[in-house]
Amino acid sequence: MTFYTDAQRALQDRFESRPLADRLEQAIIAPEIDEMQQAFIESRDFFFLSTVTGAGEPTVSYKGGDVGIVTVVDPTTIAFPMYDGNGMFLSAGNIADTAKIGLLFIDFETPNRVRVQATARLVDDDPLLGDYPGAVTIVRATVDHVFVNCARYIHKHERVSTSPYVPDESGEQPHPSWKRIDLLQDVLPEDEQDQSAEEGIITIEEYGSKLAAGES
Repeated sequence: MTFYTDAQRALQDRFESRPLADRLEQAIIAPEIDEMQQAFIESRDFFFLSTVTGAGEPTVSYKGGDVGIVTVVDPTTIAFPMYDGNGMFLSAGNIADTAKIGLLFIDFETPNRVRVQATARLVDDDPLLGDYPGAVTIVRATVDHVFVNCARYIHKHERVSTSPYVPDESGEQPHPSWKRIDLLQDVLPEDEQDQSAEEGIITIEEYGSKLAAGES
């Protein structure tokens, strides 16, 4: 598989960086995850996931969970859960449509980062479902390329706490504030409508105030 596209090559030639790009490809681009990269990936509790629609429109999502949210099954296979979201299924739908994904793993404290490009599929009966309570499906992907990235532009941030919305061992999680917004009640499942009513319906303006205050 060719790593660089014609457009990327054209820019490399324009800015006289083709020899450097070739050397980097030889030095850091690999078709398999090595032991050091595996340890780094499996130590993360979040990553950024990029996908693309059948019409070529890209999107990127933040995916968070417990440490080990991505499992390195073997050097050429990774897997991760899809949890309850906002019902839009943008990432999952794009995976079902085009299969191509990019993952960015970052440690903001070191800093350090690893990038993975892969070809993915949704597996509803994946054996790893039991390892991720609360997951609605598992994404299993074959690695195309993996490589480390220069960390010089990563701003250092200190980790404060784990999100309270990470599902517990039984898959349970708190009812999110956005599901209490009045405009959404008639399109929520009945059990979630009941939860919203119990905790108190709010307006979208009130939700905005909660976000601004760091409450979700």
